[in-house]
Amino acid sequence: MSLQEKLTALKAHAEGTLLPPDVVEILHRATDELIASGAQDRALKAGDKAPVFTLPDADGNQVSSTELLKQGPLVVTFYRGVWCPYCNLDLEAQEEARAELEARGASLVAISQQNAVNSRKSHRQNNLGFPILVDQGGETGAAFGVRWNLPDYLQAVHKKLGADLTAFNGEDSWTLPMPARYVIDQNGIIAYAEVNADYTKRPEPSDLFAVLDQLKTQGAA
Repeated sequence: MSLQEKLTALKAHAEGTLLPPDVVEILHRATDELIASGAQDRALKAGDKAPVFTLPDADGNQVSSTELLKQGPLVVTFYRGVWCPYCNLDLEAQEEARAELEARGASLVAISQQNAVNSRKSHRQNNLGFPILVDQGGETGAAFGVRWNLPDYLQAVHKKLGADLTAFNGEDSWTLPMPARYVIDQNGIIAYAEVNADYTKRPEPSDLFAVLDQLKTQGAA
């Protein structure tokens, strides 16, 4: 089953069984409004220069995009947090593809605004072999153009569902990154970008194989 098939099944189960209709309506409204705002179209795209970042991993070690790019291309994934089941499926899918991505010379990092404790939980829960980086306040997400502000009515639903971002993220900005996947080449240029304002939709990790193969071919030329 593909990642998107798993996500679609999860959405059908959540909206058909787990969530009250009024909550489903509010979640749809928020997604529709974010899409209509054009936020995903303003995020960085393939061909743009990627922001340079240094962020702590879940254990407090500083991870530098500049240093990682010296080793090869960098796959960067922005996700919402350990409380998001769609994000957890996404992380699991990347872990399943990690060996093939690394065989193509790539390093992987995931970035969220959640605090170190919850990042460690994400790492452990999803059995990840790549680091989760802590982007407190979402400054790196903002540099990529993926950070957005949750409206008041959505904040209330998050609290009702047990996903109070002030607790998970350790700050009260009530911002999140739109789910996003980037491949950055060794010159710091974005070679692949997929950003979606609909958090139930994510690209397949296998989509990156051809991108990395092409970068390898270009590097050998």
